[in-house]
Amino acid sequence: MRILAVDDDPVSLELLEGVLTDFGFDVETAPNGREALEATRSEDFRIVVADWEMPHMSGVELCRRIRQRSLSAYVYFMLVTCLEGVENLVEGLSAGADDFIKKPFHPEELRVRMRTAERIASLESRDLIIFSLAKLAESRDPETGAHLERMQRYSHIVADQLGKTDKYRDIVDEDYVRTIFLTSPLHDIGKVGIPDHVLLKPGQLMPEEFEIMKEHAVIGGQTLDAAIESHPSAGFLQFASDIAWSHHERYDGKGYPKGLAGDEIPLAARIVAVADVYDALTSKRIYKSAFSHEKARKIILEGRGTQFDPDVVDAFLAREQDFQRIKNHLR
Repeated sequence: MRILAVDDDPVSLELLEGVLTDFGFDVETAPNGREALEATRSEDFRIVVADWEMPHMSGVELCRRIRQRSLSAYVYFMLVTCLEGVENLVEGLSAGADDFIKKPFHPEELRVRMRTAERIASLESRDLIIFSLAKLAESRDPETGAHLERMQRYSHIVADQLGKTDKYRDIVDEDYVRTIFLTSPLHDIGKVGIPDHVLLKPGQLMPEEFEIMKEHAVIGGQTLDAAIESHPSAGFLQFASDIAWSHHERYDGKGYPKGLAGDEIPLAARIVAVADVYDALTSKRIYKSAFSHEKARKIILEGRGTQFDPDVVDAFLAREQDFQRIKNHLR
């Protein structure tokens, strides 16, 4: 993540650049607000750390100018200042500053604040990536859009319920539930690589066509793994990869593409597997009518311990009224 450090004092600027570089950031510098503003117009900086008091253009004015522009991505702005008082705090916040650090700063305090800035700046990138990839999958199949939305909510419900149990309380926290909600729409992203004559066939697939269709799990998993190699710190991509690779694995080891069994299958994928099948069963397709909730419930219960993780099925049963509500609302 690229950072722009701004200070009119050469010594302070060199110190700031050195500390940020030691933290592992890609740092560019500017000696005043005017040059910093020009730099943000020509280069992509996600975080700006600027001294408050500078000639020509103060850090507050720089912040205000950046906020006035329509930027493609949010810029996290931190002011470095020796000023005190509520009126200065209000002025900085009113200009659009996200954070402040006292000058002279302690390197450890700056490190912690920069990690916070990095998390916030990366959140927008995460949501944009997920949205873009999900829309890509949706573009191949007109029925996918509503399916993705229902899948998100079903997966959220099951994860939330598992988080209430003693077995999963330490694993499935609020962040886990939120992440599975965000990434579950990417379960079928690999279908972008499936030929139209198979993906959009108006009827049951022949055995050889089904073998082609099964490749979507591999294509999706490999695509997301490549993204992980480029952005190893993006933990949500590992979630998405686990789901893409393994949402068609079976608890008894008879699924695809790797034949994983039991706990070898990532928990996120075991959750999405139930959500995916429930929605497929209760949705109308060209080759079948929509099954009732009762019939879908019976099929999922019959698959407990063979196709599906028993714990995930139990979570589904505990919240089946929520499933029905969402099914009816997003029909």
